[in-house]
Amino acid sequence: MKKPAQPTIDTHVLLRDGDKILLSQRGGPYGYRRWHLPSGKLDRDESLTAGAVRELFEETGVQAAPEHLVLRHVVHHRQEDGSDRIGFFFEATEWEGAPINKEPEKCLALQWFADHDLPADIIEYPASGLYGCLNRSSALTLHGWQ
Repeated sequence: MKKPAQPTIDTHVLLRDGDKILLSQRGGPYGYRRWHLPSGKLDRDESLTAGAVRELFEETGVQAAPEHLVLRHVVHHRQEDGSDRIGFFFEATEWEGAPINKEPEKCLALQWFADHDLPADIIEYPASGLYGCLNRSSALTLHGWQ
C-alpha cells in the first residue's frame, strides 16, 4: 500500500503596481541571487490566505487582507530529491505600505519589474506559477514531473 502524499504547501503573492511586479532576490543557498515572488511555507493551523498575507508582511512589510487575495494559479512541483510542493499563487488586489526588505539575511533585494520585462533568472518553480498567473492559460502547472 502506498503512503499518502505529504507535500510542502507554499504561498506566493503577486504584488502589482500598475504594470510592475515586485520580486525578491534570494540570499540563501536555494536559488542564491535569483528572483522569485514573496513567498513561504504555510504554517500548521493556518489558512492559505492567512499564510500568504503573513509571508508578504514578514518579507516586505506590505499589508494585505486575506479577502483581498485572489487565487490565480497552482503549481504542483516535484523537486530533484523526489519530494513535492504545492504552491498557491495569489494576487493582492488591494494592499498598503511601501515594500522594504524585512529579511536581509534571506533576501538580497526587492525590486519592481515591468510585467513585460521580467528578469531571465527567476527560479524555475516560482517562475512557472508567475507565468501561469500572467498568461492565465490554465489553473494548474505540473512542474518537474515526468
